[in-house]
Amino acid sequence: MLPTKPYLTQAHVQKILDSANQYATEKGHIVAIAVCDDGGHLLGLIRRDGCQPVSSYFAQEKARTAAMGKRETQVYEEMINNGRHAFLSVPYLSMMLEGGVNIVVDGHTIGAVGVSGVKNMEDSNTAKAGIASILS
Repeated sequence: MLPTKPYLTQAHVQKILDSANQYATEKGHIVAIAVCDDGGHLLGLIRRDGCQPVSSYFAQEKARTAAMGKRETQVYEEMINNGRHAFLSVPYLSMMLEGGVNIVVDGHTIGAVGVSGVKNMEDSNTAKAGIASILS
């Protein structure tokens, strides 16, 4: 028998987007929010009114990097800031800035949320608010 693992359904994606968007609304953040699967493929995106277009790209890349790396993008940012500049040349990982958060269920990264548009810590908090909606 083949092993099984949890995965994101479209209902999960919508719940994440709705919760992250609500958090952003409450905080007054004008951001883009992206959700991807464990392979980094985009499943859903919101670009809030007034958000700069490039934030949509950044959010998707933060999500992709967190999913494929199976860790928050903040980890990469810290490694680079601490002198591990070789990470800047890693293929397929491009937004190594805080704001991408992987979704872990039963020890498996099943996807990630990327947020861009405000300070990196607030991007990350917005992503975590979305993720919390499906894990509680």
